[in-house]
Amino acid sequence: MAEHFSHLIRGSGPGLLLAHGGGGSIEGNYGMLIDELARTHTVIGPDYPGSGETPRSETPLDLDSVTDAVVGTAVAAGVERFTVLGYSLGTAVAVRAATRHPDRVTGLILTSGFSHPSNKLRLAADVWRALLDAGDRRLLAKYLMVMGSGERALNSLSPAELDAALDGLAAFVPAGTPEHVDLVSSVDTRAELAGISVPTLVIATTADALASPALSAELAAGIPGARLAEVDAGHNIGAEAREKWLETIQKFLSEIG
Repeated sequence: MAEHFSHLIRGSGPGLLLAHGGGGSIEGNYGMLIDELARTHTVIGPDYPGSGETPRSETPLDLDSVTDAVVGTAVAAGVERFTVLGYSLGTAVAVRAATRHPDRVTGLILTSGFSHPSNKLRLAADVWRALLDAGDRRLLAKYLMVMGSGERALNSLSPAELDAALDGLAAFVPAGTPEHVDLVSSVDTRAELAGISVPTLVIATTADALASPALSAELAAGIPGARLAEVDAGHNIGAEAREKWLETIQKFLSEIG
């Protein structure tokens, strides 16, 4: 795996390193936030192998290597210290960055995250992987819509809107998704949480059927001094609660300076 990933870099000011979710990308998971975040921060967003322009890995991914490459991408781009904003699988990358590169990380924001997959999340990842292997993109999109959407947001869609959303989801399946999903199943950062000493905000998505709010609560309880905030959204927080998510992030960033 490459030591650096393809990435975007925008804005100026303190560093803000983005770590995206499994089966996602920087644009897919954070595109709705980047312009606003770049008003106050130098935002750098590396895409994992098989997402964006980063070549797919020919070997299984491991959390240390992905984390080192994410951090290395920021440093190579001239962003030497940064808060890490992690989403879903990216929360594990963020935690590992804080423990492997403590001289680099100044804060953590962990959204829709987990320190280890619960049985439900592990089973969901198993089904996700099987659907990827089967190659039925439409069925995969339906599954991800059921697991990734808050019930209220999903039921608010008209038939035409639902159909369009499924089309978009089916079209957006990064080539590296199988390796990302396998990495989700292998994550375990529980032993390192107590050693984190930077300001930390955990954002739980309360209507999340994939990474339940209980998993966010576990993260917050394990990290000394971490704050826990709640946003009424499913796993797809960027689409369902963009304004609230952005407001919560910006408030924390302004407080830690």
